[in-house]
Amino acid sequence: MITPPKLSLYIHFPWCVQKCPYCDFNSHQLKTDLDEATYVDALLTDLEQDLPLIWGRTINTIFMGGGTPSLFSAQSMQRLLSGIRALLPIRPDAEITMEVNPGSQEFDDLSAYRQAGINRLSFGVQSLDNNQLRVLGRIHNADQAIKAIDKAQQAGFDNFNTDLMFALPNQSLSDARNDLQALLDLSPPHVSYYQLTLEPNTLFAVKPPTGIPDEGLQQDMYFQGQDILAEAGYQQYEVSAYAGNDNPAEHNLNYWRFGDYLGIGAGAHSKITQGHNGEIIRLVKQKHPQMYLNKVHQPERIIEQKTLNKNDLLFEFLLNHLRLKEPIPLKRFHERTGLDVTSLTTLFKESVPENWYRLNDQSITLTETGFLNSDVILQQLL
Repeated sequence: MITPPKLSLYIHFPWCVQKCPYCDFNSHQLKTDLDEATYVDALLTDLEQDLPLIWGRTINTIFMGGGTPSLFSAQSMQRLLSGIRALLPIRPDAEITMEVNPGSQEFDDLSAYRQAGINRLSFGVQSLDNNQLRVLGRIHNADQAIKAIDKAQQAGFDNFNTDLMFALPNQSLSDARNDLQALLDLSPPHVSYYQLTLEPNTLFAVKPPTGIPDEGLQQDMYFQGQDILAEAGYQQYEVSAYAGNDNPAEHNLNYWRFGDYLGIGAGAHSKITQGHNGEIIRLVKQKHPQMYLNKVHQPERIIEQKTLNKNDLLFEFLLNHLRLKEPIPLKRFHERTGLDVTSLTTLFKESVPENWYRLNDQSITLTETGFLNSDVILQQLL
């Protein structure tokens, strides 16, 4: 019997000012006036219908992603969070994060978002090089990003993330270093430093930009970033996540440790451990915003539902946990999946080179070589 783990809430806001050419998320360019009230009503209706899946459980973290959640006013966010609190318990000190696009508004009311209950922001900076921002299709420039972060600090946000990409078109090793250093000059508490990848079903996949760095240069940029961030006092705890002052993103850690999350909003995904039988189910909501709004009162709001089998559980647990730069506790593996720990340890013993991991009675720990080859390990194991 699997014991339900900590529960998070993910809220999806599907609209952006414009769609970025590298983005494969469920986001849609906003072509009409934004009807905030109707969408907030739909989110609360969606949540209310999902309550039987999570009876008696407390929300530990909330993440508002997109799309661009900051297109919605602080007043709408306050109404949404008040509605959520009326429906189910939220941990008093819960981490509540909102993604922010630095070019989506003037940021005169960041303090109002904080008063609404949001206590963490995640800025989609991506680069502080204006030429790269144009290539990436971003609607902000470097100065706007810097000002937005400054206003967040003035509003009292001492916990926020900044996203920064590397391996950008025609980017040199020194360009990547300068871009990262410019970001660190802003003293962000948390940095997500990740490689540009050309994902299917994106504009860049159809029409790739020229000058993408080759694999060797990409690796050099990754290691350079690791070194720069470490020297600046940031602790790498996941493939692309670096925390200052021992302040990792609690919501994302719950994903990577195979915790539970309920997703509401257009295209939102859920992973829920059912208390009555210990089975783990996955749900996906209607993806297109208008279809979601049309179907939110009906069973058809859910377009996919699946109960995970043993192979699914093993694969998904490792897919998430192998991203983390921390040991895999064998107890957690058993508690999250219900599987015997030998199913995991035997796979490692039979399929993974001995110098890539260390095994004892409590945990499996990847060596530095193993961590750098986590994708290879996943392929070998499964």
